[in-house]
Amino acid sequence: MPTPDSNLFPLWLVQALCTLFLAITFLQSGLDKVIDWKGNLGWLTGHFAKSPLRGMVPLLLATLTVLELAAGAVSAAGLVFLVLPGSTRVAMWGAALSGLSFVALFFGQRMAKDYAGAGGLVPYFLVSLVALLTLRG
Repeated sequence: MPTPDSNLFPLWLVQALCTLFLAITFLQSGLDKVIDWKGNLGWLTGHFAKSPLRGMVPLLLATLTVLELAAGAVSAAGLVFLVLPGSTRVAMWGAALSGLSFVALFFGQRMAKDYAGAGGLVPYFLVSLVALLTLRG
C-alpha cells in the first residue's frame, strides 16, 4: 500500500475501492442465493417462464451461485493482498470473475427480455472493467 502522499495512492485507492465493491456485491448476492435458495428459484422460474432458458433455471442458478461466491471470495482475498503485500494479481482475478458474472447475469436478463434489468447491470459491469484495467500489471 503506497503512502497517502504518494503519486500512486489514488490508483491504489481506485483498485481497493473497486475490489471492495465487487467483494461486497458478489458475497452478498451469492450468500443470498444460498440462504434463500427456494425463494430465488421460485422468482427466477417465473422470470424465465417465457424464455428459452425456462427448463434450465435450477442448473443456471446453481452455476451463477458458484460463480458469484467465487467472484466475491477472490475479490475479498484480493483486497487483503492489495492492503498487505500490495499485490494486484488476486484482485485482478476477482475482477475477471466478477466481469464474467455480470456477463452471465446480463445474458439471462436479455434472454428473459428484461431489458431494464439488463441495463441496470451496465454500471456494475463497468466497475469490473475499471478494476481489470487498473489492476493489470
